[in-house]
Amino acid sequence: MSYVDGFVVAVPNDKKQDYIDLAQSAAKVFKRCGATNVVECWADNVPDGKLTSLPMAVKCQQNESVVFSWVRWPSKEVQESGMKEFMQDPICNQDNNPMPFDGKRMIFGSFNVILDE
Repeated sequence: MSYVDGFVVAVPNDKKQDYIDLAQSAAKVFKRCGATNVVECWADNVPDGKLTSLPMAVKCQQNESVVFSWVRWPSKEVQESGMKEFMQDPICNQDNNPMPFDGKRMIFGSFNVILDE
């Protein structure tokens, strides 16, 4: 069964196009490294919570939107080698290619797919 890396970030609204440009470039690199697809989602109806929520999790500010993303890999083994390759790509060099969001507030993790209908 496939393997997924998931990400949640808060992106300044005035940097939406910068984020999309970076995401498109990163998707090409992820796919070259073995990913089967990359999905990026800009918040539309993401409510604030009282105890927990996506906006709270990434400390989303009033001028930011939550972005929910995932990268699908054919297996954990491909993900492990693919992420190593991805991290060596120039797209990950923050000096030359700064992220259009605060990476310290990014939430991420890797998951085994248990249902795919």
